[in-house]
Amino acid sequence: MKTVTKINPITSDFNEKPKLRVAAYCRVSTDSDDQLASLEAQVSHYKSTIKSNPVWEFAGIYCDEGITGTKKEKRPELLRMVADCENRKIDFIFIKSISRFSRNTADCLELVRKLLSLGIYIYFEKENIHTGSMESELMLSILSGLAENESNSIAENNKWSIQKRFQNGTYKIASSPYGYNAVNGELIVNEQQAEIVRFIFSEILSGKSLHTIAKQLNQRSIPTKKGRQWSGATLRDMVCNEKYIGDVIFQKTYSDSQFKRHHNNGEKDQYLIKNHHEAIISHEDFEAVQLVIEQRGKEKGLNKGDSKYQNRYPFSGKIICGQCGRTFKRRTNSNGRKQIAWCCTTHLENIGKCSMKSILDIDFEYAFVTMINKLIFSHQTVLKPLLIGLRGVNADDGLASIHDIDKKLAENAEQQHLLVSLMTKGYLDRPVYKKSNNNLLQEAERLLRQKDAINRLLQSGNQHLSEVSALLHYATKATMLKRFDGAVFDQFVNRVFVYSRAEIGFEMKCGITLKERLVK
Repeated sequence: MKTVTKINPITSDFNEKPKLRVAAYCRVSTDSDDQLASLEAQVSHYKSTIKSNPVWEFAGIYCDEGITGTKKEKRPELLRMVADCENRKIDFIFIKSISRFSRNTADCLELVRKLLSLGIYIYFEKENIHTGSMESELMLSILSGLAENESNSIAENNKWSIQKRFQNGTYKIASSPYGYNAVNGELIVNEQQAEIVRFIFSEILSGKSLHTIAKQLNQRSIPTKKGRQWSGATLRDMVCNEKYIGDVIFQKTYSDSQFKRHHNNGEKDQYLIKNHHEAIISHEDFEAVQLVIEQRGKEKGLNKGDSKYQNRYPFSGKIICGQCGRTFKRRTNSNGRKQIAWCCTTHLENIGKCSMKSILDIDFEYAFVTMINKLIFSHQTVLKPLLIGLRGVNADDGLASIHDIDKKLAENAEQQHLLVSLMTKGYLDRPVYKKSNNNLLQEAERLLRQKDAINRLLQSGNQHLSEVSALLHYATKATMLKRFDGAVFDQFVNRVFVYSRAEIGFEMKCGITLKERLVK
């Protein structure tokens, strides 16, 4: 007879559930002592909260110090956290409030959607919102819209205050150019740096190129104001600064409604104050150097201020490092043969701070051609549903919510009218009327803010709608690209994110990001 031996299953590993890997994100907008103390309190709170839960595994705290919440690209710790989420190192995230996460509605929704697609949920403690249990994004969009409104209001108040100080000449300079120290709002000559400034101007007038002078300064181990390496571009910007002749021009740059900074080419008023501080360079030498810079630009076919000068190549200013958040610079590699490549600015300045290596220009071009050809081939299954979805969200969610808010505002107005009627007839005491009316006014103001937030969300959606429509129209009519087309790239791509030397992402102007592998 055959012998049968029963082997019992090993159940311990199956019954034991893996711990939830929980992280937290913290941010303060200034580096003041009070704000840094608040940051330390947040870090301590989340560390103890996460570590005290036996079913959680501490996955780290990500902190951005003294950084604005209006742009995600300028927050390296946030980008690092998202990268760790993509690498499956995090399952759940704690954040104090929506305003700590983002004061930009579009960025907030984009990040939440991205993490949701990875199966990662966020808990906003102050608002008591858990993204895993949300039936729709409406409440999140309203609250993040309010945070953006608050940020806009603060920014507008600050702008008004700064404008007044520009106009009456009382604006105090917080940061100083190389060669000066800012002391209580005054520019005081730093004699050690001033000697280097004079050396740079004299070398230019002697006929040396900016790159040659930069190389000399680096060989002498002379750092820039921020302790970095000198470059020709750094010197070009430096020697065009009017502060070296003792003058100052206020509002040379400005921020738009999307918090993007632009050079002021006449769009905004500027304010010139002559003899504002002690000069380092004479007017004659300064003007002579400007003529030399202008002449060299003409010899290269470049005129300062032209779009060609500011953005000579399709990828200029659009490639973003996924590790540190800074842009890539164009370089020519000479390894037997000349090759055009793009490299992270931080990596070029300090390899220890960013390990992202250079990527060939042709690799970016090939990846774009591959990506756009995929869209052309599958536009019916990718772009058309996206277009229909955007139309549906705008019509169903946003407009219905605005309709509900309008009804509540009408009811609020009727109640205010009733209060006035009751008080005038003597049925209501004035203190009771004031209290009730103030409550109604506050409620009306809150409803109006919500309505404004939804309207702005719809406008953003309409912009994406038009961009998707344009991309779909192009993909429907176009033939497969055989080579890189800079005009097509500029028309549809906002930025390129480099996650690694093997993978990049094209952030399209229509709001979606399409990843593509780099072929080696």
